Amino acid sequence: MSVQQNCFGYPLSIFFIVINEFCERFSYYGMRAILILYFQRFLGWNDNVGTAIYHTFVALCYMTPVLGALIADSWLGKFKTIVSLSIVYTIGQVVIAVSSINDLTDFNHDGIPDNISVHVALSMVGLALIALGTGGIKPCVSAFGGDQFEEGQEKQRNRFFSIFYLAINAGSLLSTIITPMLRVQVCGIHSKQSCYPLAFGVPAALMAVSLIVFVIGSGMYKNVQPQGNVMAEVASCVGFAIKNRIRHRSKRFPKREHWLDWATEKYDERLISQIKMVTRVMFLYIPLPMFWALFDQQGSRWTLQATTMSGKIGIMEIQPDQMQTVNAILIVILVPIMDAVVYPLIAKCGFNFTSLKRMVVGMLLASMAFVAAAIVQVEIEKTLPIFPKGNEFQIKVLNIGNDSMTISFPGTTVTVNQTSPKSEFMTFNADNLTRINISSTGSPVTLVTHKFEQGHRHTLLVWAPNNYQVVKDGLNQKPEKGQNGIRFVNALAESFNVTVDEQLYENVTSHNASEYHFFSSGEKSFTINSSEILQHCENEFKTSYLEFGSAYTYVITRKDNSCLTPTIFEDIAPNTVSMALQIPQYFLLTCGEVVFSVTGLEFSYSQAPSNMKSVLQAGWLLTVALATSIVLIVAGAGPFSEQWAEYVLFAALLLVVCIIFAIMARFYTYVNPAEIDAQFDTDEKKKYLEQSSPHPKLDPVLQTQM
Repeated sequence: MSVQQNCFGYPLSIFFIVINEFCERFSYYGMRAILILYFQRFLGWNDNVGTAIYHTFVALCYMTPVLGALIADSWLGKFKTIVSLSIVYTIGQVVIAVSSINDLTDFNHDGIPDNISVHVALSMVGLALIALGTGGIKPCVSAFGGDQFEEGQEKQRNRFFSIFYLAINAGSLLSTIITPMLRVQVCGIHSKQSCYPLAFGVPAALMAVSLIVFVIGSGMYKNVQPQGNVMAEVASCVGFAIKNRIRHRSKRFPKREHWLDWATEKYDERLISQIKMVTRVMFLYIPLPMFWALFDQQGSRWTLQATTMSGKIGIMEIQPDQMQTVNAILIVILVPIMDAVVYPLIAKCGFNFTSLKRMVVGMLLASMAFVAAAIVQVEIEKTLPIFPKGNEFQIKVLNIGNDSMTISFPGTTVTVNQTSPKSEFMTFNADNLTRINISSTGSPVTLVTHKFEQGHRHTLLVWAPNNYQVVKDGLNQKPEKGQNGIRFVNALAESFNVTVDEQLYENVTSHNASEYHFFSSGEKSFTINSSEILQHCENEFKTSYLEFGSAYTYVITRKDNSCLTPTIFEDIAPNTVSMALQIPQYFLLTCGEVVFSVTGLEFSYSQAPSNMKSVLQAGWLLTVALATSIVLIVAGAGPFSEQWAEYVLFAALLLVVCIIFAIMARFYTYVNPAEIDAQFDTDEKKKYLEQSSPHPKLDPVLQTQM
């Protein structure tokens, strides 16, 4: 039998539960932070396959909570379910760590696995076990923590859910910082490479610690025993009520207060009352996925927005995908402030700030966050380069020869000197561009005969009146992830190779251009290798300082002393709008998350009957899983010509949903499941005593007659 011990007014057992949650979230998010890179760089999958498997895994993690809740509330109970599935979870983490050991199948020690299928199979088994484990325990841990509190400890229980949410975000924040640092370490027995076994092994170790800590506290836990196959009873009761109502739909049958009351002929009032509680809360859940649809776009739309911005903030320089850590940092700061300052202050002002009112405010704040994102997007679009659309294409002229050239287009003429430092892209309509002529003093006119591809940028390289080359640039948008594109144009008579930051541009042929390669911010060194470079000439150079989202062309020519020299041309200007402008939208969204999500966890627990608390927690988590489909539907409704318009649409949709939810909340009546259960217990006890009494109570009329 567990012994309830208290510390600072809280059950001592919840500290083990909070530590367990922190370690488990560290394990999950730490593994997830490097998973997509593992797919691409270790297993060798392309972006599409890796992304599909990654999102399938995440979706499974949010679908399995229903299974875990059913096992907990109907069969094993929360404690045994958490322990059992945590063992499965730990095994899964160990399996995926083993799958990342290169030497497992590298029999010839060349640094490449000889049987990649073994690694893929182990990875899939590991991910399946992790999805079952993390999803299965997700609804049970929070509900189990709520079970530790006695009647009269509602304030402490509410604060527990805040601390619990804080532990989730603290674990995810630390893990997303630490595991990528572990991945870039070099390790291996026969060949040294990125240390995925260490990066996956640490989360596996944290999951083992999580399990051990949870088991250590087992003597202190208050366990609520499962009450049979509750879900089967619920489904049977609901089915009977619907069938019975259909059979008695005639007007001659009197109406009943609630549609579930049509099950009273077969099922007891306690079960019907409990189902009513659950269905009322589930009905309130219907609009909630819209909030998560906006919230989840931190990792997609907002990250893409950051790729078109400058990461230079004061003396700091951050990458676009690092902006997501702002959310976790703000949660760690805001949860204690809300719990210890804001809510008590609102209560002192006499305002009844109920759970549902908090959730309404959270949705309003999230809607405002997307309005802020739209304003930032408008500022970004003012600075974006113009790319060709529809039947348009763009042409930039680079003179890589020794003489001045004149290029004649319909309606305009461009004169370019040798490697002129300024050259802009010109936009033409395919229907209107009838001819392009190249001419030079004393030379005949040359007609450019090339079919320009619509919707693309092209570079026209000229080095003599009758010598030209058209190159399709292959860059029709800002470089992804805030990186910078660099390509090389060879103005020499011979081919060469170029190495930039360990990336090789192989065989850049004479009077031609290489493909773009992409690099992070900072100054890069590049080396030109050619048999024609004289011994006294330098072949190592440095790029200009690369910022965010730019693209450059380096034209390699010879100086008068026959040594090579690079001339730089800007193809796409670097981003100028600072990522710091995203902080207000992150602040608003995080404030919304704190008052919405933490409150939702507590509300789901407090309004659920004791035998269905995990099921209702799973229902809450299911609203998160449904959010992805909303994003796909809205985004697929049509490509928006302006990104800010999509942000405004999402903000408007959430505002409409928020109003609907506020109306639904207005008519919701809060219940105390424990009091209702206690009343049923009292009534049943009284009924039992009346039935078992040897002296049954006489009818008043009969007493008078006697």
